[in-house]
Formats: sequence, structure tokens, C-alpha cells
Amino acid sequence: MWSRRIALWAAVAPLAAAVTWAAPPLTVPATAPPAAEHRWPPVKRAAPAPAVVTRTAWGADEDMRGEAVTYTGAARALFVHHTNHPDDYDCADVPEMLRAMQADHVGRRGWDDLGYNFVVDKCGTIYEGRSGGLDRFVLGAHTTGFNSDSVGVAALGDFAVVGEVPRALVDAIARIAAWKLRPGTDPRGQVEMVSTNDASRVPEGDPARLHVVSGHRDIVPTHCPGDALHAELPAIRAEAARLRVTAGR
Repeated sequence: MWSRRIALWAAVAPLAAAVTWAAPPLTVPATAPPAAEHRWPPVKRAAPAPAVVTRTAWGADEDMRGEAVTYTGAARALFVHHTNHPDDYDCADVPEMLRAMQADHVGRRGWDDLGYNFVVDKCGTIYEGRSGGLDRFVLGAHTTGFNSDSVGVAALGDFAVVGEVPRALVDAIARIAAWKLRPGTDPRGQVEMVSTNDASRVPEGDPARLHVVSGHRDIVPTHCPGDALHAELPAIRAEAARLRVTAGR
């Protein structure tokens, strides 16, 4: 039954986006500009790594993805997204949902792999997204113009309407931020980044002042991650900062 719902979601998601937005569809670059083609070494984390379900565990199709993995600098920002899946999914079905999402991102969108670096479900489980290794900073395809030096985290579900967001999901995103943001970065602070794509809210080459933990819509013309999840960003920032203080880093 859930397989049919996943197939239906993959078919109607592009249509829903087209109905909601008058602006043309945005195209997120699947590869980095030449300057980003560099294998950055691992860096010390600011907080311990949370438990993460690996690609192997959720059954990612490694033959589907592109061969090359592009690495970027340590994360200066984290962008929060939602996937627009129906909220009544069973958390046991998430691996199947992720496999369908990977097929959609590669087959329909033409990306090298799953666009997000991490996906979090409503039960608070964190899943590895784009391939490249959990101990590296992998260039994703999640936030047009700002994929470099950032992490893209997608909340599995639809949070367009203001309402209660599962606390487990909020806390899981905070754990990723506390872990993945470069040491010395305050998750409650701001950061200046330079746009690499005119399809964002900022022309290519221009600087943008952003929250370190931002929503997709803060820099790209979209409603993502929805009003409900966007309203939780202050709580995510505060919890990520608390975790960093607790870790003494």
C-alpha cells in the first residue's frame, strides 16, 4: 500500500509545486563550480556525532548515483527543508521512501544522487543522504546558490500549515547542526555567504547575510520548509548551541 502512495507522491509533487508557485522551477546544480573541486580533509567536530542510519542500511542504490563525489569546505550554514510527503507515514516505511526519493532526484531531476545531506523522520531518526562519507563535507543539491560550505537537512513530511512539529524531529535537526557546523560557529548567529546562482534570492556573486541555521525559503523563492517547521528554527538554533556548550567545544 505504501509503495503505491510513494509512487503517487513522486507523480504529484512536481505538479503541486507548479500550482503553488508562479515563479519558474528552480534548478539546483548537481556539481560544484571548478573552484570547489577539492578533497577537503575531515575536521574536528564541535559536538559528538549522533546516531545515523547509513545509506547501506536504508538500501541506497549505489549504481544509480554519479561516480564523482564533490567535497566542500567545513559547513558554515545549515539549511532546513521539508519533503512534502504525507505526514501519516509509518517510520518503518522510511527506507522505502528514501529509495523512492533517490530515484526521483536522479531520474526526474537529473541530479547525481539524493540532493539532501541528511533526512530526518518524525520519529527523530537521522538518515544519511547524499553519498560521500559521514566524516566529510559533501556538496549537496539542496539550496540553489548556497550548496557549498553548507549542509542540507530535509524533514520527512509536509509542514506547510502551522501546527505541532514532532519534538523528536526538531531535536534531531539540532543534533546535526551541533555536529556538522564548523567548530567555533554559533548556531544562533549569522553568516555571510556569496551566491553562486541567480535562481536564489541573491544574484550570483553577491553576498548574503543569513542565519547560520536557515530555512530553504530564507534564500530561495519557495515555501519550504513550511510555516510550521520554519517557526521551529529558533528552537533548533538554541538546542544546537546548548549541545555545543555541553560538549565543551
